[in-house]
Amino acid sequence: MRKYIAECIGTFVLTLLGCGTAMFLGCNTPAGVVGTAIAFGLTVVAMAYTIGNISGCHINPAITLAVALSGRMSWKDACGYWCGQIIGGIIAGAVLMLLAGVVAAPDLTGGLGTNGVDNAGGICGALLVEAIATFIFVLVVLGSTDSKKGAGNLAGLAIGLTLILVHLVCINLTGTSVNPARSLGPAIFAGGAALANVWVFFVGPCIGAALSACVWKCLGKE
Repeated sequence: MRKYIAECIGTFVLTLLGCGTAMFLGCNTPAGVVGTAIAFGLTVVAMAYTIGNISGCHINPAITLAVALSGRMSWKDACGYWCGQIIGGIIAGAVLMLLAGVVAAPDLTGGLGTNGVDNAGGICGALLVEAIATFIFVLVVLGSTDSKKGAGNLAGLAIGLTLILVHLVCINLTGTSVNPARSLGPAIFAGGAALANVWVFFVGPCIGAALSACVWKCLGKE
């Protein structure tokens, strides 16, 4: 149970700080894009060294899917992780809505930092962007955390830096999800198109994660 609670807390912190930065810094300028990307990446680094020894710090259902497909965890544990992550994302979405309603600073994203498909050319483009971005991100996760070939204590840093890079490329396309829990929480409270299209940010990342698990099984063989 400690692992599931850790995943809930970690996903809450990631969604709150990452989407909160996007909301109040904005993503319509280079500075806003860079700031938001750094916020997501640094939060992952911080959480990796906070809860990594408890749960492994997935804080992302797509990562959990890839880890389960790779045989590194049971499907029972994976379900517990998913529950914790989704709950954490939803709590963060509620807090973001509360902040947007009480602070003087405007929500510069207009939707609690939710993801969108329009700038990616629609649903198909967004699915492609998210699948590719998640594939790259999760492949780094699997490689850097491998018990024999991984980066050891530097894994959290490698993962966080990769998340920054992925965000720099994709923020102006989809808002960068690569994480279904991060997408669902804010979308529930933003409603509208964000909620109607949130399935894209489940399917795309899950496809990318599954592909990364398959690729790492080949690359990681002795």
